[in-house]
Amino acid sequence: MAVARAIGQRMTELGINQRELIERSRVSKATVGELCHNSAQRRRSARTLEALSMALEWHPRHLVAVLKGDRAPDIGEPMSRSDDDVPGRLAAIEYRLAQIETRLGALGELGDRLREINTNVEAVIRFVGSDRKGARG
Repeated sequence: MAVARAIGQRMTELGINQRELIERSRVSKATVGELCHNSAQRRRSARTLEALSMALEWHPRHLVAVLKGDRAPDIGEPMSRSDDDVPGRLAAIEYRLAQIETRLGALGELGDRLREINTNVEAVIRFVGSDRKGARG
């Protein structure tokens, strides 16, 4: 059901029909029809789902992730068409590097916040400790 919904929404976004999807993906008319209408519950090969994903201008693993209920790869993530596609592979590496840099930046901010919390907790502990000493004396 999720795959059919994803395919239908994306076909609408791209303004294509089933015939055009069949031509782009080179997947059989019967298979595309079954997937679009969720009419046959059979196991689909990763290769079929990859061909449809790419025909829909998604990351090759997009529909596999949708089928498994996983988070789909970022649609904006560049992909290489083959092992010889050096510019495509470089774009994918640069994209992933930018994601890593963003996550590292977020971790740095989190580390700063944790240090600030730790400092505040230590100050409270010192205050409570000195208050107890004052109450005893």
